[in-house]
Amino acid sequence: MPDSTRFLKPEVVAKLRGIDLKARLVVEGFLAGLHRSPYKGFSVEFTEHRAYMPWDEPKRIDWKVYAKTDRFVVRDYEEETNLRAYLVLDASGSMSYATGKVSKLEYASYLAASLAYLLLHQKDSAGLITFSDKINTYVPPRSTPAHLNALLHQLSIIKPGGDTDIAGTFHQLAERVKRRGLVIIMSDLWDEPAAVLTALRHFRHKKHEVLVFHIQDPNEREFAFRAPVVLRDMETGQELIVDPRVLREQYQKDFDRFFATYERGCREAAIDYHRVTTDTPFDRALFSYLERRSRMR
Repeated sequence: MPDSTRFLKPEVVAKLRGIDLKARLVVEGFLAGLHRSPYKGFSVEFTEHRAYMPWDEPKRIDWKVYAKTDRFVVRDYEEETNLRAYLVLDASGSMSYATGKVSKLEYASYLAASLAYLLLHQKDSAGLITFSDKINTYVPPRSTPAHLNALLHQLSIIKPGGDTDIAGTFHQLAERVKRRGLVIIMSDLWDEPAAVLTALRHFRHKKHEVLVFHIQDPNEREFAFRAPVVLRDMETGQELIVDPRVLREQYQKDFDRFFATYERGCREAAIDYHRVTTDTPFDRALFSYLERRSRMR
């Protein structure tokens, strides 16, 4: 029997054609691993069923489930239980950076596609928002199977480019997204941390749950260049000649401080923050989503 969990590796997924195939195989591999892991209880947590209570109407009992499990459960109406998730994807120029086989934007797109597949598989609603210095794409959340094709199509045609205004865009989104839900952000967060954290708190003020995947290329922290190099800003085009042997130690300290600021600020605002690099297997990121989902329920 083929090992579907191999598709949890970003470099393997990158070789596949078609983002729909990538998403399906990632999620199938994830679910296969889930059933073999201590987290297998999650597969029950994320249904639209709940235990039958004395005040429930008998007609709401799901008799098919009773026949299989000998348990009385009721199927709640969609508006009562289903999650509404907004997948927010950074498509600015800096997201095209890659030193390996997968760029930050490709990784974020694969992750967003996998989350969309998983959300709709669980009968939840998923929407997609892409941005750079403004909102580029806004697809409202839906829960129909056909909606997955619309989301995957948008993800398949994303091209990185332009400057970024993360804080300003998040403030716009917080005002635009009226119905409460789970906002899942995938970005390298290359913007002023204080301003971005203020914008993230705007989502919390609007009663949204927030999950942040802070995506980086492994070399962005390691700065593993061996000789003087020309660094070019992928958003502005500005170039700078540097000697990494002189700058590496201070650069890494500043980089770690940059991440620590986000981690501390998100923790204080009750925002789930997860730092991932583009070589991170997708199951780790998907587990982060499931853990957040279980706390919400």
